[in-house]
Amino acid sequence: MSRLVILQPKPNHDFQNYWNKQQKEDNNNINYNNNSNPFLTVDIATTSSPTTTTTTADKDHTRTTRQLSYLCLIKLHHITIAFLHLLRTITRRIINSSSSYTNPSRFYKIIKSFLTLVMLLLMFELIAYFKGWHFEPPSVNSATVVAEWLYAKWLDIRVHWLAPPLQMMADGCILLFLVQSVDRIVLILGCFWIKFRRLKPVAKVDYADEGFNVDSYPMVLVQIPMCNERECYQQSIGAVCVMDWPKERMLVQILDDSSDSEVQNLIKSEVQRWQQRGVHIIYRHRLLRTGYKAGNLKSAMGCDYVKDYEFVAIFDADFQPTPDFLKKTIPHFKGNDDLALVQTRWAFVNKDENLLTRLQNINLAFHFEVEQQVNGVFINFFGFNGTAGVWRIQALEESGGWLERTTVEDMDIAVRAHLCGWKFIYLNDVECLCELPESYEAYKKQQYRWHSGPMQLFRLCFFDILRSKLPAWVVCYVPGIMSILNILPAPKAFPFIVPYLLFENTMSVTKFNAMISGLFRLGSSYEWIVTKKLGRSSENDLVAFAEKESAPLLTRTASLQRSSSESVLDDLNKIETAKKIGKTTRNRLYRKELALAFILLTAAVRSLLSAQGIHFYFLLFQGVTFLVVGLDLIGEQSENITLLHPYVVCLEDEASKPVQEPVAD
Repeated sequence: MSRLVILQPKPNHDFQNYWNKQQKEDNNNINYNNNSNPFLTVDIATTSSPTTTTTTADKDHTRTTRQLSYLCLIKLHHITIAFLHLLRTITRRIINSSSSYTNPSRFYKIIKSFLTLVMLLLMFELIAYFKGWHFEPPSVNSATVVAEWLYAKWLDIRVHWLAPPLQMMADGCILLFLVQSVDRIVLILGCFWIKFRRLKPVAKVDYADEGFNVDSYPMVLVQIPMCNERECYQQSIGAVCVMDWPKERMLVQILDDSSDSEVQNLIKSEVQRWQQRGVHIIYRHRLLRTGYKAGNLKSAMGCDYVKDYEFVAIFDADFQPTPDFLKKTIPHFKGNDDLALVQTRWAFVNKDENLLTRLQNINLAFHFEVEQQVNGVFINFFGFNGTAGVWRIQALEESGGWLERTTVEDMDIAVRAHLCGWKFIYLNDVECLCELPESYEAYKKQQYRWHSGPMQLFRLCFFDILRSKLPAWVVCYVPGIMSILNILPAPKAFPFIVPYLLFENTMSVTKFNAMISGLFRLGSSYEWIVTKKLGRSSENDLVAFAEKESAPLLTRTASLQRSSSESVLDDLNKIETAKKIGKTTRNRLYRKELALAFILLTAAVRSLLSAQGIHFYFLLFQGVTFLVVGLDLIGEQSENITLLHPYVVCLEDEASKPVQEPVAD
């Protein structure tokens, strides 16, 4: 005897009467128990007769069909309720967020006007479709009514005035796509050649070997610029202070531009604790915080004691180098007097946190695995990533130092150093832990700065590049922004290739707007937005990473971090309390993306009327992607992000003096 248990839906008397009638007819084979229990139990008796088995199977099939139909109606009801709930949520967000947009941008006004025009044209197309003009286009001479004459005139304008320029732009896009494809193919072939030949930079000395006295180690300056980095300041400072390098040959500068006095006190306390452990570390806070990160680094390099150091390592506040970072990078400078920069790879601790971080990992994996590595091996030049790199101080000084003219000071100094004849080395096997922005708001602002700054730099350095001695093919080098080949360095992200391509098309709006703003110095082209971090690079990540690289040093690292954690327990409790009380997450509405979503969905409807299948599906999915991004349904919910305005005057705090080290004014 077998037993089948079915979850009971809402009571249905018609179905109940039918079931009771069937029970009386087949009482010998089926026993039905109806009680107050929320489950229905059906006992099905097995028989050995083939005829009886066939009859029972037919009856079971009939009943199963009715049950499935009823369940489908229930599922449809649930889906309808969920869809209505989604519409109510969207409406509520639009109403609640309408007050936060008081000064729309010029770009948004253009998109909004274009959306209005597209909606009017769609209504006109719908009228023409139902009138039959879409399949038999009328001519201006044969039109009998005003609407028919207007539609014929519209068709004439499309053919003679709109189609030619659009075709020219389409041809230009195809040409650029071919250039980008060739660029990607060459880079991929270069990467395969590097893997096949196992090419990589080899240092002439190895500080990991025993026998080096302290004086043989070069003097290294380590800089950590930060601004209101409440979540991750402790991890980055701790990671730098435990690096395996003689203490008397290394000085750590904490370059704090924080406007929050509480964060300043926390960072200053952390610096004092490491000073008590014998680490040469100083805290600097600028009186005039101009120039953003470039101004911060420029101010730090102006200290008198910098002339005693040969190299400078730079780490952003969310980066955590491994203990042997300096021992893997500094040796490459020995014997290479024309080497200015050693850049290392970024490793992301939160690349699988959500869909947004996975899509970012695809782009950055291609950037480091292919672009940086191939350019470093074959032409000894690539863009400095702004962090996780070591510079020769002499190269910085001869190239003009840090300049405040753009928001991409890393690319600026790299271009100027290369024009001066300096070479770069990229180490793909040396990784530095960091984190990716997890909210779309933070990622959008980061991408805006990353694409606005290069256009500023292009405008400033274009003639310098033409006057330099670079070969012509370097001047004409046009790197592609997006290609399907980007997925190859991140094979685990292959299932996300479709959303990645759609998302990159969505981000092209922000990137294009940023490039135009940077090129013509429009709007907020010279604006630095601090990318929000969540402190994902924890102490456990650092210890786990160090365990793989340097087992003997792990004991000292772990003990220092444990003692640091115990000593700052009160401060951490204050931070957690502040997070619980003061922080509120919310979903924002991005009006540009929403407007473009409706434009694309409108075009999808127009394409459907024209029976253009492939165009319809592309416009539909791309429009849905814009809609998802516009409703902030990708990534983490956004929080307030601190904006560093230029020419803000802050009170200068007294920095604690380390042993035998001067303090900057």
